[in-house]
Amino acid sequence: MDSSGGVSAASLGSPEHRGARGGSRSIGRPGLGLLVAVFALLAALLPSAASAAPLTAAEQRWGNARLDQVGSLTTHNSFTNYEDSRWSSVNQSESVRNQLAGGVRGLMLDTHWYEHSTALCVISFGSDCYPSDVYLCHGDCKAFAGVTYALPRQSFAGTMQTVVDFLTANPLEVVTVFLEDYVDTEQLRGSLGRVRGLSDLLFRPDTAGVRDNGWPRVADLVGANKRLLMFSDRSDKTSLGVMYDKAWTVQNYWSLGDLGNDLACTSRWSDVPLDRTEPGFRRLFVMSHFRNVPTVGTAALDNGTKLGNRIAQQCEQAAGRAPNFVAVDFHRLSDGSGHTPASIVAELNGR
Repeated sequence: MDSSGGVSAASLGSPEHRGARGGSRSIGRPGLGLLVAVFALLAALLPSAASAAPLTAAEQRWGNARLDQVGSLTTHNSFTNYEDSRWSSVNQSESVRNQLAGGVRGLMLDTHWYEHSTALCVISFGSDCYPSDVYLCHGDCKAFAGVTYALPRQSFAGTMQTVVDFLTANPLEVVTVFLEDYVDTEQLRGSLGRVRGLSDLLFRPDTAGVRDNGWPRVADLVGANKRLLMFSDRSDKTSLGVMYDKAWTVQNYWSLGDLGNDLACTSRWSDVPLDRTEPGFRRLFVMSHFRNVPTVGTAALDNGTKLGNRIAQQCEQAAGRAPNFVAVDFHRLSDGSGHTPASIVAELNGR
């Protein structure tokens, strides 16, 4: 016993201590070979963290979430903004490029065919001398400048090049484009064919076995560099890799009404309920949350607490799950509650 009154570690092995326990016994020590064998067995049964395969950058970013388990902030009429062209009425305040840089990962675009007009070229004193092509318009591409189209005209190919360039510069990100589609297959084919790098990035769920096997992990899409999805509201673009939205998604009816009080979450399509289930496959859920006529003031009222409550109390209840795409006007605006469309989507992804 040491001077402090305790039992020292050294005294546990002394003859005197062993004698006090009833006499000395000789206990054999295990051989070195046995110890090596035991540790080898433990290492095989319980692999150490050091021996586990390290997470890829994509897995660190996305974890094991499948595409149908991830929420994306989405902008309605993404192209009608003050930065890309001279619109008099807009749905967003930032360019498509800046929307993407600000965390938007879903874009809603309206594609129309514009036939070159010599008359418009003349009466505009040369400012509207654009070739025939697919452009982003909000109605007739020749009707009302600033309202149904804007100058400079926004070509669909140019906007998609912006998307592809963003994805090239941000190799861990995934973007989805939804088309309100008023062009034929060959017109869209010609436009998409001019977008450098698009075909390499485009993910085709129809040829990837998604209906049989479900959606892949987002990390796997990133690893395969298939990080762009495209949907159209017309069924004739599948050969281009642009999927028919009614076959792959569920969507709620888009309008909150003029007063913003139509909060019910009902299906856009009467024959495709929001809670539709199919063996081995789950459709992506696109939730729209905007009014008939966009204004900065009404978007601020709609984009905070009202949006969060509508998701929790209406849309999740109707669909049986959270939305994958939350589409809003003026995505930066909110009601001052501390909840924004971006933070609400982040909360959905953090569950």
